[in-house]
Amino acid sequence: MSSDDKPIRRALLGVSDKNGLAGLAASLTTYGVEILSTGGTRAALEREGVKVRPVEQFTGSPEMLDGRVKTLHPKIHGGILARRELESHRREMEIHGIEPIDLVVVNFYPFEQTIARADAGLDDAIENIDIGGPTLVRASAKNYADVAVVVDPADYPALIAELDERHGALSLATRARLARKAFARVTAYDCAISNYLATRFEAQTEPFGESFSLSLPLAQMLRYGENPHQVGALYGDFHRIAEQLHGRELSFNNVIDISSAANLILEFEDSRDAVVAILKHNTPCGVGVGPTLKAAWDKAFATDPDSPFGGIIVTNRPWDLEFARLVDELFTEVLIGPDYGVGVLDFLRKKKNRRVIRFHPAALRRDELDVRHVIGGLLVQTPDLSIEDPRRGKVVTKRPPTAAELNAMDFGIRVCKHVKSNAIVFAAEDRTLAIGGGATSRIDPVYAAREKAARLKIPLKGSVLVSEALFPFPDGPTLAAEAGATAIAQPGGALRDNEVIAAADQHGLAMVFTGVRHFRH
Repeated sequence: MSSDDKPIRRALLGVSDKNGLAGLAASLTTYGVEILSTGGTRAALEREGVKVRPVEQFTGSPEMLDGRVKTLHPKIHGGILARRELESHRREMEIHGIEPIDLVVVNFYPFEQTIARADAGLDDAIENIDIGGPTLVRASAKNYADVAVVVDPADYPALIAELDERHGALSLATRARLARKAFARVTAYDCAISNYLATRFEAQTEPFGESFSLSLPLAQMLRYGENPHQVGALYGDFHRIAEQLHGRELSFNNVIDISSAANLILEFEDSRDAVVAILKHNTPCGVGVGPTLKAAWDKAFATDPDSPFGGIIVTNRPWDLEFARLVDELFTEVLIGPDYGVGVLDFLRKKKNRRVIRFHPAALRRDELDVRHVIGGLLVQTPDLSIEDPRRGKVVTKRPPTAAELNAMDFGIRVCKHVKSNAIVFAAEDRTLAIGGGATSRIDPVYAAREKAARLKIPLKGSVLVSEALFPFPDGPTLAAEAGATAIAQPGGALRDNEVIAAADQHGLAMVFTGVRHFRH
């Protein structure tokens, strides 16, 4: 045993999540560890045949106030906070009958899970604010030189293995690592409580309050940031949503692209047909819909055959071998699908550097706030989840759109909201024809899209043009008509709407005002 090792002789166990706890307790008892516990945890352990000393027996004080007060006691916190190397602390412990506690295993009342429920009220939330647990954890983590603290059941197997390796002791390195994790958990818990209560007690528009807090676990260090001279890291639950199945480690830019691809394909979660989207540099360069992935791919790829090189490909249905072989002909950075059919992964893994991702949409909370860094602070907003139905929009021209044009508008809106502003999409019912974005005027993306379509010999005759924001001048409809578009979907609301409508009527266009814009800066 190293001089930094600390033997575990007494442990306090009190958890909300009881998964794996009986196994840990059984391991502790093999080394003669006395186990203290309370309430439901004690009952659960005793059902598993684990001998437990009730906390109230240890402290000489009963649980009270419906269990709100049970571990808030000098004999508990003195046993945790006492510095074993100090003679004065040892003397005071002896005078007051305080026995040392060497291990604390605690997780908190499920506050985050409670407030995530649609039917949860303020009273439910308040009752699920843990007091004793975070207090125990902070005390234990502060005194990690003598005490080990565990807040995550995922750490139990490693803890058991080290106890076996070190004959019932834990190393200083382990205690320090667990302490850091414990403080991070307390921070995250307090952030959740603070953010929630700020929206309930203050005269603010939900979900924002007087303060905003973030606390996320480190998911992985990245090779570098957006560029090689920058340092980068990924925090949060990204890997639960985007599970990497193959390929070299993800880069900073890969993570951004995967996030964009996932959000785009979610716009088509109600599609019965296959959908394939190709993205490059965080923006779509082709989207297609068809009865098969191959059919959808052919349409998406035809929009812009140059850009898919080194790009991202995402689908709304499991990959099959036919589709995988088509994609394999290109160099791509990341492939994303909800699953992969028989033999597909083996085939895709033949190229070692290509990243293959399984997308788990059920693990994604679409209502998560959109947070962006700005100098000196953060911008926080609710996510843009709106998909307006052009069939419910306002027809402002003499000619109403046809059913086919409405279908093309619906498709184009789902894509256009993911293109950098200023953005437009020329679309058919089942594919993008030309995309223009990232421009500094409303007509520049129209010019760019139609010029690229002409270069690639993609006819825009009979297409629909979708704009993510209003056309301020009549030149927009004029350019669209000259390109071959027969209908336009746009938010409307410009000072010169009457002139814009008149231009559309002059060219025989149908135009719908959706009333919703989708700026994407």
